[in-house]
Amino acid sequence: MKPQPKITLVGAGPGDPELITLKGVRALQSAQVVLYDALIEKSLLEHTTADCQKIFVGKRKHFKTFTQDEINQLLVDCAQNFGHVVRLKGGDPFVFGRGSEELLFAEKHGIETSVIPGISSAVAVPQGVGIPLTHRTLSSSFWVVTATDLHGELTDDLRLAAQSSATVVILMGASKLTEIASLFIRLGKSDTPVAMIQNGTTKVQRSVVGSIRDIVTKAKAASMGSPAVIVVGEVVRLYKATALRQMLATCV
Repeated sequence: MKPQPKITLVGAGPGDPELITLKGVRALQSAQVVLYDALIEKSLLEHTTADCQKIFVGKRKHFKTFTQDEINQLLVDCAQNFGHVVRLKGGDPFVFGRGSEELLFAEKHGIETSVIPGISSAVAVPQGVGIPLTHRTLSSSFWVVTATDLHGELTDDLRLAAQSSATVVILMGASKLTEIASLFIRLGKSDTPVAMIQNGTTKVQRSVVGSIRDIVTKAKAASMGSPAVIVVGEVVRLYKATALRQMLATCV
């Protein structure tokens, strides 16, 4: 009997494999095929059955195993031939994840779809180093923006966010750190605190904290790179307070 095609879009969370939802784990356990991205913690694939097909379709800067159009078609083909397909994406699949494009393509082919949200790195990674995105006396809102547009230029939304008093969380911006800092400097925000967190929530997490005026120098000295989350705003001052509390706790 031909299998019933179904595609479940699952958010894997920010990196720590324990931060996937229970519903996401159950979807993996029932999948005939899993298509997974580059930033997925591979141990998550252990939740699948022994006969589940696992296909890497990761895209990183300057490296693509499949184009987005090819991924869309592969999802449909696998669902029609094997049944339940899980599309496992880092963070939350609807936050800069192109998940909606994949589901729309599947639905045009008459395939049942569903979405299981994931914890976005935009929220979880700052929290992991003790930085709240909002604080009663420091910030009443936050922006989450991608660093670049389709042409590789800083986005207009980032320029708008930089003019606000809100916390600004920048994803996919490690390679544009110098340009990002220059933007904030031109707006008179040289002293604004900033943190850069690489591989957030994982065992190899690293971070640097400084101000807009010196973050580029500090990041270079620490050999920081992608994937990284950049947080700009007064709430970053709480990073040091958290680090001090952690240090004191280890001394007790």
